[in-house]
Amino acid sequence: MPEYAAPVRDLEFVLHELLNVETSGIEGYDALEPDLTGAILEEAGKLAGNVLAPLNLVGDTQGCKLENGVVRTPEGFADAYAQMCEGGWSGLDCDPEYGGQGMPYILNTAVGEIFVSANMAFQMYLGLTHGAYSAIHAHGTDDQKATYLPNMVSGQWSGTMNLTEPHCGTDLGLMRTKAEPQGDGTYAITGQKIFISAGEHDLTENIVHLVLAKIPGGPEGIKGVSLFIVPKFLVNDDGSLGNRNSVTCGKIEEKMGIHGNATCVMNYDGATGYLLGAEHKGMRAMFTMMNEARLGVGLQGYAQAEPAYQAALDYAQERLQGRAVTGDENPDGPADPLIVHPDIRRNLMDQKSFIEGARAFTLWGAQMIDRAHRENDDLAEGIISLLTPVLKGFLTDQGFEMTVQAQQVFGGHGYIEETGMSQFARDARIAMIYEGANGVQALDLVGRKLGADGGKPMMAFFEMVKTFIKDHEADTALKADILDPLKAASKELQTSAMFFVQSGVKNPNEALAGSYDFMHLFGHVVLGYMWARMAVVATKALADCTGDPAFYEAKLATARYYMARRLPAVEMHRARILSGASTVMALEAANF
Repeated sequence: MPEYAAPVRDLEFVLHELLNVETSGIEGYDALEPDLTGAILEEAGKLAGNVLAPLNLVGDTQGCKLENGVVRTPEGFADAYAQMCEGGWSGLDCDPEYGGQGMPYILNTAVGEIFVSANMAFQMYLGLTHGAYSAIHAHGTDDQKATYLPNMVSGQWSGTMNLTEPHCGTDLGLMRTKAEPQGDGTYAITGQKIFISAGEHDLTENIVHLVLAKIPGGPEGIKGVSLFIVPKFLVNDDGSLGNRNSVTCGKIEEKMGIHGNATCVMNYDGATGYLLGAEHKGMRAMFTMMNEARLGVGLQGYAQAEPAYQAALDYAQERLQGRAVTGDENPDGPADPLIVHPDIRRNLMDQKSFIEGARAFTLWGAQMIDRAHRENDDLAEGIISLLTPVLKGFLTDQGFEMTVQAQQVFGGHGYIEETGMSQFARDARIAMIYEGANGVQALDLVGRKLGADGGKPMMAFFEMVKTFIKDHEADTALKADILDPLKAASKELQTSAMFFVQSGVKNPNEALAGSYDFMHLFGHVVLGYMWARMAVVATKALADCTGDPAFYEAKLATARYYMARRLPAVEMHRARILSGASTVMALEAANF
């Protein structure tokens, strides 16, 4: 089965050489010195490689089982969870007031990548708790925070988000779950939620469900939705656990992947709930954590591609098959290793250039979230809000594609379960769907984010790229194959955005028909921008003779590959966008 080694060197490169975290002027970032981040990443890598990764196959093959209303997680998960909590990993970036370590979100993101790569289904238990923690921390009363957060930060209690119902997913205004006021400040929650990740399990003594529901008499549709805290066990005034609440798991879904995580149907039968935030403002509370949650899912896309790539690279270097067309490269063996063949190299370079570019994009996004939250920076908030659907949609689409390409390197052996390659593809597939399906991400990007705040965030991004190119255009070594392609791609993005502005008002279908292509066009431009920045850093490091020359030479080679072989996809996406909606909408529904 595949083994996983945390890419600590590359994570450190992004943090300290690309993003310059310790000198970026963000509150708390001055503590992120290389010695500290290196030690944390190394320890996370050991835990991932020695504990979590060996359980990845166990979770996939055993799955979760519902027995007498209790979900049993796969063998070894409980012990691994205990180790995670004992090491403080569950509260790395949480508020020290509630037992957290107070580290910046960007460090939690870097560590999260390592854990997701090792065992995505397992890490989801902690990731969902973090999301629920964030919502309560932002919108809870002092009493609610004191009641729930310390045990969630320590990992003693876990958390979930309950949104989807059998008849409504994205269109949450259609939900039927009701919250009846009980006259004592509590509400009786009645309804059914589906696709609830980690909805029931045996890892923690309590599960704190955050449930969207409608209070009778409120506004229609989405404006009438409120958010409630509904614990599995009620909490007594002294903090001890009381009676079991009227919430049960009715079923575990049989899924394509992430078998180690319990995806539950949750039934609420007059369960006691506590309003979180204001009445009828549930979506506001949800959107507080949306950038963070969707960045986390985007991370899952490339974080699954990483171990798949590692396995494919190992196989390509060891598997003997055919001879190099330019002459034997393994004359003492019966054949040459796969990696001598140009198409195998193309496949691996596609993966490598995507993963390393995506890592830079994601950590840059996490840095903007920190800047927005810790420095109250409105521009950073605007740019990361603009880029969030790109992070989520583009990185998960491409991440899944790269797991398939890694599988392809193995040939027929990649289709055999014993190699473990299919699990990466199956696990990565869900990231394209949950936390808002990628088509919805594209609609959000074009319909809401592109014109937000009068288009200031979009214009700020264009100016950022333009300024970067201008600052480095005198570097003749990078101009032709790095800077010029980025400049051309940025113009393609501007042309496409202007098409939406000019045509979308008259006919919204003109914009919506091209929204998916725009999301991918934007994603390629951002990764091009990341690769251009990494190329500048690598060039300087080589000139200064610092560090490992082979590492920086590989960065430059990979940057040039992305610009030459991946970035040209923007031309195809632009052509599709400018073709408009006529061919998309031409066929009558009855004729499909």
